[in-house]
Amino acid sequence: MQILEGTNIRILNPHLDRGKVKHAIFDFDGTISLLREGWEKIMEPVMIESICGENPATPEVVEKVRRYIDDSTGIQTILQMEALVEMVHDVGLVPKQQILDSWGYKNVYNERLMVPVRQRIAALQCGQKTLEDSTVRGSVHFCKELAARGVILYAASGTDQEDVRNEARILGVARDFNGGIYGAIGSVEEYSKDKVIKQILRNHQLHRSQLVVFGDGPVEIRNAKENGAIAVGIASDEVTGHGWNHRKVERLTKAGCDILMADFTYGDELIAYLLDGK
Repeated sequence: MQILEGTNIRILNPHLDRGKVKHAIFDFDGTISLLREGWEKIMEPVMIESICGENPATPEVVEKVRRYIDDSTGIQTILQMEALVEMVHDVGLVPKQQILDSWGYKNVYNERLMVPVRQRIAALQCGQKTLEDSTVRGSVHFCKELAARGVILYAASGTDQEDVRNEARILGVARDFNGGIYGAIGSVEEYSKDKVIKQILRNHQLHRSQLVVFGDGPVEIRNAKENGAIAVGIASDEVTGHGWNHRKVERLTKAGCDILMADFTYGDELIAYLLDGK
């Protein structure tokens, strides 16, 4: 591992083909937006309650749920709920007539999640919170600088497409994603981050090193590496909006990211490293 001079950015793959980036894909929640911070702490009890029903939670179920959430961070919510349905059936604590389908569990989760999300949006819109409070440090500036350098930007989120587009507008970053904002629209057959990456590579006839993917989840990092793109892991503490989250460091490193950063504090230095080869 190398540290980019004058920064805390970790270069895990020093053999990158740099100076060729033309397109950039960003995960949204946890990479740019903090509006959904804490979603894991909402999904975890929803899953545990759904699996255990009226029975007390067991350590095995809790560990199973936490491990699944860690591994699946970045995929569409509906796919996480499909996995939940399987876990409910496998554990067998809930009567079959009480088991919901994936859309039913997604509605339960979304109803709980949107309570703090709406509160944060309201606080931002009335001036109680600032844009800096609601985004990963330096991310807004970083996106604008990349766009100013002629890089085409995309957002690709596991959140429902209508919601991620609305939240990007609220945070004032929608215009920077001149390549498009993509979100979940149904099944994996209709949308996935892997499909977005492949589509961009194909439609623009890109050499793999011309595409960089930024994200805080292992899914988009694995998708980037499988398609030969440069993968940048954002291991930020979402509570503070900056600094290292060591749980993310572990899972992003395991997923195979080329570069690891806590936030975008040293975004200008990263742009020089990636675009100018400095």
